[in-house]
Amino acid sequence: MKALAAAPFRAPHSAFRVPIVPTVDQIMAEERAASFTKRSIKTSAKLAGLKLAMSMMDLTTLEGKDTPGKVAYLCRKALAPAEPRFDVPPCAAVCVYPNMVRHARKLLGADSPVHIAAVATGFPSGQYPLPTKLAEVRRAVADGADEIDMVIDRCAFLTGDHAKVHDEIAATKQACGPAHLKVIFETGELVTYDNVRLASQIAMEAGADFIKTSTGKVTPAATMPVTLVMLEAIRDHFFATGVRIGMKPAGGIRTSKQALAYLVMVKETLGDDWLTPDLFRFGASTLVNDVLMQIAKLVDGRYQGPDYFSLP
Repeated sequence: MKALAAAPFRAPHSAFRVPIVPTVDQIMAEERAASFTKRSIKTSAKLAGLKLAMSMMDLTTLEGKDTPGKVAYLCRKALAPAEPRFDVPPCAAVCVYPNMVRHARKLLGADSPVHIAAVATGFPSGQYPLPTKLAEVRRAVADGADEIDMVIDRCAFLTGDHAKVHDEIAATKQACGPAHLKVIFETGELVTYDNVRLASQIAMEAGADFIKTSTGKVTPAATMPVTLVMLEAIRDHFFATGVRIGMKPAGGIRTSKQALAYLVMVKETLGDDWLTPDLFRFGASTLVNDVLMQIAKLVDGRYQGPDYFSLP
């Protein structure tokens, strides 16, 4: 393959001003988030919800021992998560390291319903020089990535250099070309809900198509309160601009019950328009098989153990 020419990096002109965002009421955010876990969803509504959750999953493998064969297996799982009789839709995407994108594209082909997402910009730390980050993004897109999951520079954010965070997101968005950009905050390292709210606003103003909680490499990862804070930022941004931004909680969501609670939270915070893979995703590794077991229970009337399903 011909090497990509390294375009000289030119920082975007930034007239950045730190956005004024509301202070998050921690007590209310946590109490309201907890309330979504108490909804009772039964029978046909539960089955529909579980299939919707499956269609929103980004099946993910981000390990040092990833191989082309493992990525191919993940792609097949995403295309056909269960036997045809269960009528389960394909997953939204597979999420892999940039050097595995071409292997995923080879298996999925050009017109697959399953997108290819690549973690880039020095995942998971974000502690790389910007030209290196942008080169990684361009390479992933050239190899066939439909989506780029970038990580922000938490050092810059936490030391108050919010303009750098904004400008790096804007530059990454430009480097993505036709690919969609998901911006990962690593909320477990941002410490406060106020920081999460500010990071959400900065990312949306800089051009993010999605905002995402976590890499899955840091604890805590996705939580319902922190996701609620981000959903409310998306809502307020939509009211102000008319632009719909997507949301992706990732890391720590392992059960069908949790997934359904997240869908309830999305519906009651943003409305039905966001209940689509185009605007909501789950970062899924262990979640997928629990959802499949629950679907099988509702269809067949009996539980199947995890040994009846291929590993995610």
